[in-house]
Amino acid sequence: MDFRLSEEQEMLVATVRRFVDEEIMPHEEMVERTDQVPPELRQHILQKSVEAGLCAAGMPVELGGGGLDSMGLVLMYRELGRANMALQYAVPRPSNILQACVGEQREKYLYPCITGEKIDCLAMTEPDAGSDVRSMNCRAERNGDNWVINGTKHFISHAELSDFVILFAATGVDQTARGPRKRITSFLIDMDAPGLVRRDGYHSVSHRGYHNNILEFTDCVVPHSQVLGDVDKGFDVANDWLGATRLEVAASCLGRCDRALELAAEYAAQRRQFNQTIGSFQGVSFKLADMEVQRRAAELLLYDAAMKDVEGRMTDMDAAIAKLYCTEALAFISDEALQIHGGMGLMSDLPLERIWRDHRVERIWEGTSEVQRLIISRSILRPLEQGN
Repeated sequence: MDFRLSEEQEMLVATVRRFVDEEIMPHEEMVERTDQVPPELRQHILQKSVEAGLCAAGMPVELGGGGLDSMGLVLMYRELGRANMALQYAVPRPSNILQACVGEQREKYLYPCITGEKIDCLAMTEPDAGSDVRSMNCRAERNGDNWVINGTKHFISHAELSDFVILFAATGVDQTARGPRKRITSFLIDMDAPGLVRRDGYHSVSHRGYHNNILEFTDCVVPHSQVLGDVDKGFDVANDWLGATRLEVAASCLGRCDRALELAAEYAAQRRQFNQTIGSFQGVSFKLADMEVQRRAAELLLYDAAMKDVEGRMTDMDAAIAKLYCTEALAFISDEALQIHGGMGLMSDLPLERIWRDHRVERIWEGTSEVQRLIISRSILRPLEQGN
């Protein structure tokens, strides 16, 4: 498949790269040091992203978004991925789950997210339900025209900035041949809803300034009009989002692969030891070669999945392969780049220690590497098992 970029795609890459260089990277050191993005800086980046046409770039044009397809989004997130995560998320990127909004839901939630007036967060993970999402204990029980919600969600990204939460809760149980299977429903819940309490989450070594939170629901009453999609069909709402988000994670990781390799190559070409540049040593030059091989393979797998998505052919396995390979390529490349820099690589004077630190969560969230391998292996074996 030909992955040469069109003139329009080249312009997109140049626009986002310039935006990252000018509006985001100058503030990285401050965010890394303080673990905070000041509100005025967040608002400034938001306004600049609107001016640059990057706000809600993945939403359809008819809804007021940028209308980028999956390939365009991958190119955009690759460039954004070179920078600090917390600063990246000052650029509005509402969940495409919100396209399931209907009627008044669109006016209250969808459109304000597209314009950057509101921020959403997604609550699925629980203390006792991580990769096994259907084991969630947060439940919603019907009471006339309302739902009563009880339970706890954690690892909820940027909930402290969000105006509302897209919540997934158990709303019943089906008895299947493989045992009980919970039915899941999605809800739109305002952050100031009675019975919802947000607490600060855990301190993470990855992505300073980009915080996780804990959400506690205690007899939280939600009107039936706040159901997103159909009752008991919450995973139908989430299916498209899961694949798209895995591509987003993969693209962001590829952007950091680019930056880490650039830094390593520049250092190897300049740093001198024993009267020659360290890049002339086989131990260093072979590292650079292996890093480039990993980076190019990651790029091809990601672009292949994105183009298949554009054509409506992407499978769960395609998204899983891209996410798995790009996140693990970043682990390898960031570690080797740091090794080439020696002791300086661990110093906060350079962005390498951040890239090395940040990479670790990428193999965990949006589906662990083990879950991706499970998806891939099942996709290989299922057709053969069905024939037996």
